[in-house]
Amino acid sequence: MENSTSSFFIMERKTHVKINRKKVMLAKLRKSCSCTPQKLKNFVMDFFPVLRWLPKYRCKEYVWGDIMSGLVIGIILVPQAIAYSLLAGLKPIYSLYTSFFANIIYFLMGTSRHVSVGIFSLISLMVGQVVDRELLLAGFDLNDDAPPALGDGFLQNDRLSNKTAFNLTIAGINAECGKECYAIGIATALTFVAGVYQVLMGIFRLGFVSMYLSESVLDGFATGASLTILTAQVKYLIGIKIPRSQGHGMLVITWINIFRNISQANLCDVITSAICIVVLVTAKELGDRYKHKLKFPLPTELVVIVVATLVSHYGKLNEVYASSVSGAIPTGFIPPEVPQFNLMLRVAVDALPLALVSFAFTVSLSEMFAKKYAYTIRANQEMFAVGFCNIIPSFFHSFATSAALAKTLVKTSTGCQTQVSGVISAMVVLLVLLFLAPLFYSLQKCVLACIIIVSLRGALRKFRDVPARYRVNKVDTLVWVITTSASALVSTEVGLLVGIVFSILCIVVRTQRPRTALLGQIRDTGFYEDDFEYENLSTVPKVKIFRFEAPLYYANKNYFLKSLYRLTNLDPNLEAARRKKYEKKEKQHLQKGDHRTANGLGIGETTLQLVPKQIDFQTLVVDCSSISFLDTTGVNTLKEILKDYKNLNISVLLACCNPSVIDSLKRGGYFGKDFGSMQEMLFYSIHNAVLFAKDQKLPADCSV
Repeated sequence: MENSTSSFFIMERKTHVKINRKKVMLAKLRKSCSCTPQKLKNFVMDFFPVLRWLPKYRCKEYVWGDIMSGLVIGIILVPQAIAYSLLAGLKPIYSLYTSFFANIIYFLMGTSRHVSVGIFSLISLMVGQVVDRELLLAGFDLNDDAPPALGDGFLQNDRLSNKTAFNLTIAGINAECGKECYAIGIATALTFVAGVYQVLMGIFRLGFVSMYLSESVLDGFATGASLTILTAQVKYLIGIKIPRSQGHGMLVITWINIFRNISQANLCDVITSAICIVVLVTAKELGDRYKHKLKFPLPTELVVIVVATLVSHYGKLNEVYASSVSGAIPTGFIPPEVPQFNLMLRVAVDALPLALVSFAFTVSLSEMFAKKYAYTIRANQEMFAVGFCNIIPSFFHSFATSAALAKTLVKTSTGCQTQVSGVISAMVVLLVLLFLAPLFYSLQKCVLACIIIVSLRGALRKFRDVPARYRVNKVDTLVWVITTSASALVSTEVGLLVGIVFSILCIVVRTQRPRTALLGQIRDTGFYEDDFEYENLSTVPKVKIFRFEAPLYYANKNYFLKSLYRLTNLDPNLEAARRKKYEKKEKQHLQKGDHRTANGLGIGETTLQLVPKQIDFQTLVVDCSSISFLDTTGVNTLKEILKDYKNLNISVLLACCNPSVIDSLKRGGYFGKDFGSMQEMLFYSIHNAVLFAKDQKLPADCSV
């Protein structure tokens, strides 16, 4: 309600029909539990979006773009899959399985037309850290440079050789399970549990949890993890054998071990690494510079792998120079196995951050490209898609997957229109799985490490953006630095947790100590702004206008009061106490018959001393436009200042309150029982509150 000399009008709130939530919930429950043919059809088509868009597929318009992008991504996937197996601590065959199944399942269940789902460096790193930890706890040696077994019976021979070497029964796995099958057992159990978490989050519609992974947290996590990945690959670059560090501080410990063993560097690996990095970086830079002229990216990684494999094979680099090679990669598919339940219990906690990161990257990329190409995705269905991209492949010796930005950018730049391109990529991987995998036996591990390190260029370039990021937002930069440091120096999981907690604390601190200001009037207008930030604002006589730019709740109540007292230069409690003190002294002097006060002044002069001269206002206007909500403490705080200032004959007016704040004030009894004085306490604009204050005559007993 508003009242001024120029106008008087009443804004009436709409009467909303009270909803019986119990009836609504029961109706929804009955509707969801009912089963009709149409509803079943809609459920199936929603669960498998491919059934909606594939019948409408425009073959002539889409097919060539999908085939081209699918072939290019498939060519990129093969070397990346083999390389990222180093990060996961698993054999290359499992990375190929992962890339194959993820593309097929996302084709059936995904809602994004463009994202490339499959093996991802950060996810591979998180899987590898859990695998390495469990291998150490089980008593296995993490040295992965042992001579590989040969032939198509590689997996069986490896299991037998490991059985002879270790002869263990571990966590429910039978005694014939050696290092490799225990490692993939851990990876599949971790992947299965992460997928279950994602499906459960989809069922209970908990996708909002990913909102707490802010852009700064995700960027910092990616950058910190990239430093960890780079550090883990250095030993392959220079061909030294050092223990694989585990636990907190892995990055520092690994670098210490690298420098201690630098004298053992393999010259062949160093030269190969230098050549590969120069070729890869040069090709990437040229590709970035002339990408507008290229119809599709250069398959540099594949060319490097083919050439390096040929050189290594015919030059016998493994036999002559002891250069570490990938070893035998079997063809075909291993029979599916159910992930071990006992291992799931061991990795249940580790699966949670894996599930969150996988989902967050997939949904953020899906939303980014959906917005760019003007279509919509369903975040909840994306949760199901990513979840089943983990659950189903875990039965086929695959590990966790996610969408990857680099491959998605390549897909869009090569003409991708739908997820049919994912099927084409899966066929390329299948071709390698069935026929070409053994050809990579002589591929040096240092070449794979080079591919991994060069793929981190984008994440490592974030360091160049720090000054610009700092100029835009200092708090977000601090969140990025803290998350990056924790992810690199402690561990990736701890870094992610630290980043989330720290970013939430930053929000809390911002609301605990928000901006406060006294407002001045913009001349010849009815608008008011911060007197500290703007010049040529006029002060309203006998009126102070206070703005608080945050919700008012229990955590910032004291800051609200301190800021108000500081800016208005008046603490009503101290002033009231001072007045009582003077009144008490006056009574004592009068009882003694002394007509002079404690100050040596006459009684008539005493009143002038009761209120200091700096109290130059009779009305306080609180601008509530930035106060989004009040809790019980916030309402009581406003009631407290209303009472305290009233004792000093100073009126308190509220302006620009939103409906939820008004409702909180009503429920808290701020306007009295019948709300009769509401129109004299609440105004819908600062200017009307100021006009109302100017119209009020100074009370006769006011000492201002």
